[in-house]
Amino acid sequence: MLKPNGEERLQAAVHTTPLPEPNGANGPFTAFFYGTLQMAPEVLFSVIYGQKKPGKVFEDLHTINPAILNGHVRRRVSFADYPGVVPQEGESVRGMYVTGLTDANIGRLDVFEGVEYVRRKVQVRLIETDEVKETETYIYLHPDHLEKGEWDFEHFKKEKLALWSRA
Repeated sequence: MLKPNGEERLQAAVHTTPLPEPNGANGPFTAFFYGTLQMAPEVLFSVIYGQKKPGKVFEDLHTINPAILNGHVRRRVSFADYPGVVPQEGESVRGMYVTGLTDANIGRLDVFEGVEYVRRKVQVRLIETDEVKETETYIYLHPDHLEKGEWDFEHFKKEKLALWSRA
């Protein structure tokens, strides 16, 4: 099965939902990101704003904090550049808890993640404060399409990041 590459997913997200206003429309929402969106903020900003450096006014709308999602595991999706997370007792996933997301941001993220993922409520623990936050994350819907090993961010950064961040 051929998976969409970074540019195809970015184009779908960017051309589906209008850019949000700096003061936000509805929201704010939060989310936990664990793959391409959390490891490289330029990918997140490329998806939600259509450019990797959206400007200080937009960047200042968000806080990004390291967090842990317990009871889940992150694996590389077969034949793809990105990971998926699925529930698995006794495992945990490190990622980023992001605040200040708007309806438009969430709409673009939903399009970007596509039909392979579903957004679900989860609880994460912030690493710096040990505070528990209720948020949402994208759970991969096809566990049988996940490889056995952990997704390798260093490989992604070296070989694929430019395709995913309009670099």
